[in-house]
Amino acid sequence: MKVVETEKAVGMVLGHDITEIVPGEFKGAAFKKGHVIKQEDIERLLRIGKEHLYIFELKEDELHEDEAAVALGNLICGKGVYFTGTKEGKVNIVAEQKGLLKVNRDLLDDINDIEDICIATIQGDRIIDEEVLIGGCRVIPLVIKKEKIQAVEQILKNKGPVFEVKPFRTLRTALIVTGSEVYKGRIEDKFGPVIEKKLAQFGNEVSLRTILPDDLEAIKSAVLDFKSKGAELIIVTGGMSVDPDDKTPGAIKSTGANIVSYGTPILPGAMLLFAYLDDVPVFGLPGCVMFNATTAFDLLLPRVMAGEKVIRREITRLGYGGQCLNCKVCLFPNCHFGKC
Repeated sequence: MKVVETEKAVGMVLGHDITEIVPGEFKGAAFKKGHVIKQEDIERLLRIGKEHLYIFELKEDELHEDEAAVALGNLICGKGVYFTGTKEGKVNIVAEQKGLLKVNRDLLDDINDIEDICIATIQGDRIIDEEVLIGGCRVIPLVIKKEKIQAVEQILKNKGPVFEVKPFRTLRTALIVTGSEVYKGRIEDKFGPVIEKKLAQFGNEVSLRTILPDDLEAIKSAVLDFKSKGAELIIVTGGMSVDPDDKTPGAIKSTGANIVSYGTPILPGAMLLFAYLDDVPVFGLPGCVMFNATTAFDLLLPRVMAGEKVIRREITRLGYGGQCLNCKVCLFPNCHFGKC
């Protein structure tokens, strides 16, 4: 550090806290160590009685913490994400739009493994609303070597960014409600309204629908018919257990669909089926989706709506964190459920 006249310190980095005392009103740090002195600070510093200041001298190969935090923000934020201005050496990472939050965990770990770098985040693969806090980043020391920021840049080269929010798409959705008791009018369809409500959070609605008995050929024909009519997402409800009367899994399979997974390591939702008929996602939903606030369907649907191709390994990995606790007040997605 070196001593500089206060009037000549604009743009320099303060090397110590400066205390201000206003009798009966305030006593504390008017300026903290690491503050970059601005022209508007000069008058206040002089009133405090500081005609000389101890300042940091940044070397050519060094960055101040504020500058480093901004550099990190520019490197790690992708589409649908932005970072705020610096405050005490930190920037916040915020969702620019509603969508599916993606966090590249491998890149995040590699960057945090660099000494003096800090990036904290919530967990990804979840619905996030516009302007919601995702995380924050900073460097640990007041001054950091430029080479460490350059190391982050190298990690992200052709691989980044760390954060992205993918917008949800509007899909032409077909709903097939199965169950002879519903088809014959013995009971009211309670499944359809649940699906409509879940789709609405993505700005989506049911475009094609039918109610069918537990008949394999009827269900198969409906799936194929809706696909021919331009369905971009097909949801079949009910008939998913191992009872002889439950025909939905066999019907979906008989369409020629590629079954990604029949069964998941997620509770509730173990009997869910997920498949692709050509490139059209197809769900077979067990009864628990109608009764439980959150199930396997709530973990996979956001990914489908964001245009991601779901593979079996990604479903099997959901067993870690795949037990819903059925809390009295559901906080999903702000909980552990479905967070790998």
